[in-house]
Amino acid sequence: MTATTYLAQAAFPLIWMVIPCVGALVRTRRVRDRAERLEIWQRWWAIGALGFGSLWMTFSFLAIPDAMAEAIGFTRTPFTFEIAFANLGLALLGFRAASASYRERMTIGFSSGMFLWGAVIGHLYQWIANGDTAPGNVGGVLANDILIPAVVIVLAWRSRSAAQNGFADRSDAPRGEASRPVAG
Repeated sequence: MTATTYLAQAAFPLIWMVIPCVGALVRTRRVRDRAERLEIWQRWWAIGALGFGSLWMTFSFLAIPDAMAEAIGFTRTPFTFEIAFANLGLALLGFRAASASYRERMTIGFSSGMFLWGAVIGHLYQWIANGDTAPGNVGGVLANDILIPAVVIVLAWRSRSAAQNGFADRSDAPRGEASRPVAG
């Protein structure tokens, strides 16, 4: 495998974090209300990173299981089928999180984290114990597996904090009035 091919395969999973970030940044560029900005970020992240990222993994593990196993550094096993459906569950959680309550979003973040953070431990073990440096084992997948559920949790928590405080962020307000209670 050439260095360019390795880099492309290792970096590709990052697209599932980059697209939601770009989308949320574009969508929030004129939004001044902190709660509204957080909601936009939560929806983009839930649908783009967790939902479509996991759906992509589902299709990949079902349609090209040999290539996916090789990308991770293994030969094909029956577990690729199981991983596909575990990712389908994560995709459904991601799509649900787009319109979920704070508690549901926290539960979705921790639930997806249990699978994905467990996968991180497995990837790191294979890397350290067996020298598995395949692009699907030590590449962007590690960042995805760590950050996607963590960001779901952090955004839900921050959104809850903003709602509890009843404050809007008004960056256009005169100094000293940037945060004030929201009426109603």
